[in-house]
Amino acid sequence: MSETQHHFIHQRIEHDLASGKHQQICTRFPPEPNGYLHLGHAKSIVLNFGIGQDYAGWTNLRFDDTNPAKEDAAYVAAIQQDVRWLGYTWHAQHFASDYFEALYDYAVQLIRRGQAYVCDLNAEQVRAHRGSLTEPGTDSPYRNRSIAENLDLFARMRAGEYPDGSRTLRARIDMAAPNINLRDPTLYRIRHGLVHHQTGEAWCIYPLYDYTHPISDALEGITHSLCTLEFADHRPLYDWILDNLDFDPRPQQIEFARLNLSYTVLSKRKLTRLVAEGHVSGWDDPRLPTLAGLRRRGYPASAIREFCHRIGVTRADSLVEMAMLESAARDELDQTAPRRMAVLNPLKVVITNYPADQTEALTAPNHPKRDDLGARTLTFSRELYIDQADFRATANKKYKRLVLGGEVRLRHAYVIRAEKIIRDETDQIVALHATYDPDTLGKNPEGRKVRGVIQWVAAATAVPAEVRLYDRLFQVAEPGKTADLINDLNPGSLQIRPDAMLEASLAQADTATPCQFEREGYFCRDITDTADGRPIYNRTVSLRDTWQNI
Repeated sequence: MSETQHHFIHQRIEHDLASGKHQQICTRFPPEPNGYLHLGHAKSIVLNFGIGQDYAGWTNLRFDDTNPAKEDAAYVAAIQQDVRWLGYTWHAQHFASDYFEALYDYAVQLIRRGQAYVCDLNAEQVRAHRGSLTEPGTDSPYRNRSIAENLDLFARMRAGEYPDGSRTLRARIDMAAPNINLRDPTLYRIRHGLVHHQTGEAWCIYPLYDYTHPISDALEGITHSLCTLEFADHRPLYDWILDNLDFDPRPQQIEFARLNLSYTVLSKRKLTRLVAEGHVSGWDDPRLPTLAGLRRRGYPASAIREFCHRIGVTRADSLVEMAMLESAARDELDQTAPRRMAVLNPLKVVITNYPADQTEALTAPNHPKRDDLGARTLTFSRELYIDQADFRATANKKYKRLVLGGEVRLRHAYVIRAEKIIRDETDQIVALHATYDPDTLGKNPEGRKVRGVIQWVAAATAVPAEVRLYDRLFQVAEPGKTADLINDLNPGSLQIRPDAMLEASLAQADTATPCQFEREGYFCRDITDTADGRPIYNRTVSLRDTWQNI
C-alpha cells in the first residue's frame, strides 16, 4: 500500500484491527445486475478488493437482485467479466436472492417483536403521510394492527393473495424522526408476474435494498460495508435493522465520495438514455465510461486501477478531470505498447530512382526504450504511402514535413525529396513523385538539413484498415448541467478513416495487444466489428492532451 493510497478507511480498519474488534477484514462489491459497470463501479471494485488484499482478508461479489423487473442473467455475466478483467478474484459469489427465505424469516421476526406491520396505503398515500424535512410524518392508520393480524397478512402476501401495490410491509420506527429514511420505511412490496433470473416465479413479494443489504452483509460476515455518500442518510436504517435483529458481530457501513468525471456521465439512467436513443452504438461503445466500452477502446485494466489509485478515496464530492484517466492510460501504454506505423489518410508516393522490381527489408525496434520487445521487419519499395497531412505543395519554415522540392526522412528508412505532384482532372493531388538518397539509411545527409521525420508504409505490403478516432463524448465538462444532456454531445467524438494503410506486421495482430501508431496515438484492434475483412482499429487516447487549452 503506497502512501498516496492510504486514506481514512484504512485508518478506520487499522483502528478496528488494533482494538481487537475484528480479526480478519471482509468486504464486498454488491452491484445490481440491471446494466453494465462503469468507472464509478471500478472505483468501488478497486477499493473493496484492494482493502481485502491490503489486510489479507477477502472480498465477496454479491449481486443485489431484488428487482427482477430490471435485472437479467446477461448482466450478471457481464459484471463477472468486468471484475475479472480488472484483475480481481472474489472469495465467494452470492446473490441477494440466495437469502430470500432468510430475509422473509427475519421480517417475520420483526413482526413478532412489534417492529414491522402490513400497511394498506398505496405509494401516493405513503408519500403524503411521510411529511417533509421540516414537518413530521403522520402515522399510517394500519400502524397498530395486532401482531397476529400482521403475521397473517404477511403470509398471505407471500401466498399471492393480493395485487401489486395493495399492501406493503413497513418497519415501525418513528414517523417524527428527523431522518425521513426512519419514518416507517417499506421493507417488502408485492410484484406479480415477474420471472427472476435466479428464483424463477417462486416469489411474488420482494425485499427492498435498504432491508436486504445490512442482513446480507451480516450473513456473509462482512466487517466493513463500503458505499458512496448518498447512502449516508440510510446508515441509521442500516444500523436499526442490525440492532433489532440482534446480529453480533455485525458489519459497519462507511461512506466515501462517488466518482464524478468531467466530459462524461456516470448515471445508469443517463447512460441508458444514450444507448436507447441511439446516440452511441451500444453499452460497449468506446466513447462510454462503461468498462466494456473502455476495454473495447483499448484502455488497459492496469491503467483503470492506477486511475482509481490516483484520484484517491475521500469524504468530499469533487469533479475529477478526464485528463487524469487519459494520463493514466498514456503512462501505461508508453511503457508497454509496441510501436507501429500507420497512414490514416494515404497519399501514394513513387520513388522514381528506386528499382521497380526491388524490395528491401529494414529493421525497426518495437519500442525505443525496451530492447526486450525486440524488432520487426519493414518492407521498403518503390511505391509507398505517406499521410496527406505530411505533404504540402508550399509551406512556411514552421512546417517540418515534406514540401515540393524539400526533403524529409521516412521513419526507420531513407531521406526522400518531393519532385513532382500528380493531380487528377479535378486538380486534386492523387500522387507524388519523389527521389531517395541511398546514403541516408541510418544517418543524416551531408551538407544539408532535413525538415523532419514522417511515417510511411510500403504499398505492396500495406494492410487496408478502418481507423476510428474516438474523442470525448461530450463537449462540456459537466454535461446536462445547463442544457439538455443531448445538446452537450460532442459532434466530433467519432471520426472514421475508412481507407487507412497499416504496416504489414498489423495484418494478424493480436486483438488484445494495444500499440502506438507513431505520431498518431495509442490504438487497439476492435474486438466487436469487422469491415469487409479489413481490421478495424480504435484510438484509445492521443499522444498528448489536446483539450488542455480548450
